[in-house]
Amino acid sequence: MIQIKNISKTYSAGKKKANNNITLDLKKGEILCVAGENGAGKTTLMKILMGLEKQDEGEVKITGNIGMVHQHFMLFDEYTVAQNIVMGNEPKKWGVFLDTQKAKQISDEIITANNFSINSASKIKELTLGEMQQTEICRVLYRNCDIIILDEPTSILTELETQSLFKTLKTLSSGGKSIILITHKLQEIKQISDRVAVLRKGELIGVRDAAEIDENEIARMMMGGRDIEEKLEFKKIKKMDTAEAVIKFDNVIVRRKGQKRPLLEDVSFTVSEGEILGFAGVGGNGLGVIEAVMGGFLHPASGKVLHKGKDISRLSIRALRNQGLSYVPADRLRVGSAIDATIEENVLIGNYKTRFPLGILSWLKKHNILFNSVKDKASTLSGGNLQKLILARETNSLKDYIVFSEPTWGLDIASTNFFYEKINELRENGNAIILISTNLDEVLTLSDRIIVMYRGKIAGEYENSGDDNIKDKIGKNMAGLEVNKE
Repeated sequence: MIQIKNISKTYSAGKKKANNNITLDLKKGEILCVAGENGAGKTTLMKILMGLEKQDEGEVKITGNIGMVHQHFMLFDEYTVAQNIVMGNEPKKWGVFLDTQKAKQISDEIITANNFSINSASKIKELTLGEMQQTEICRVLYRNCDIIILDEPTSILTELETQSLFKTLKTLSSGGKSIILITHKLQEIKQISDRVAVLRKGELIGVRDAAEIDENEIARMMMGGRDIEEKLEFKKIKKMDTAEAVIKFDNVIVRRKGQKRPLLEDVSFTVSEGEILGFAGVGGNGLGVIEAVMGGFLHPASGKVLHKGKDISRLSIRALRNQGLSYVPADRLRVGSAIDATIEENVLIGNYKTRFPLGILSWLKKHNILFNSVKDKASTLSGGNLQKLILARETNSLKDYIVFSEPTWGLDIASTNFFYEKINELRENGNAIILISTNLDEVLTLSDRIIVMYRGKIAGEYENSGDDNIKDKIGKNMAGLEVNKE
């Protein structure tokens, strides 16, 4: 279905070889995983396949039509889920006008068939990242493509949503569809793929049958001989009675015009200095709204948000930043950075008063950010390096609290562990940390306390004491099977 022969691609006037002499093929009815650390060249290769980038050398032969679910979404914010799904191939009424009812019917059928949670009538701007991901997948499925490329599709899906997606992919491959899946998750490679192709530093290290290779060997191929790093575990600190409350939500209600049910309903919590408060939940249940309120994008209809006793409920984004907000958002491209600006300019956003005694170049290297020139656009950075830049910039101006939303979305093993260590270090230095994540393992690894959101309400609150049953309890809360506070 696809033949890639001797593909090379160089960025930054010959300094960075994103792909170097890659030869690879995709067979009919096959699921091929393309694995590699951040910056290995996976996304560049897929963009060449899609015609979004032009290779410098080599050739690509494709049989059939091809569609891609991008890691960073290609959706139109002001249009509905249904309109985005059918866009470019819309059902027509009288051969001229968009048949809105038919578009909704088609979209609902695809959503239901794949057990997705999105509402076809919702606008994209109202969705969480997980729901946007589902919309992208539905859009490709609607086009009935012969070849489907998915770039980190499970990064922000729950375990249940991931298993549902894998069931869909298996059905599609059995029906003759050919699928390329880009993922960092080693368990997923073994679970879903027929073959795995491993890239490292722009080169193809090898192609192996998934049944004949274990996770450690895949990791060694990805990381140049290193074994998988042990899962990090951090000692949970018992909150001192004398610890000062840094951020407080006091009966916060958030409404959107025309909607009966609030986006957040009577949400109250406190996060203190030296504490990580984790928020868990399935997309669409209030995690994105809490992030939007903390970031100043939404204001409460009633109730208060307090920072050390000061009401910050209705402050502008600029005023919140001046008050002390540090923020690593879920959407690193549209909210966390200006990708058409230079790397240097992205460092300086919010840091204009900061001095860099050894220069920005040294500052970036100190934070393990790989780049060619500070004058390059931020879009030339891999996802992991862009996320490291945002983290470094936000901690550079940190006062006493920081909000993380989906901090390791799409990051490889090494980058994920790097982030976990930094987040824990910030907590040990006495900062208050709000962690919002649909990755339950991430929340359990880092948090001192965990709040579960369901339909805009707090469904459960837990001390993360290491109880073996806590994951099961939280999972039930996330699914709305029981509402319990502990």
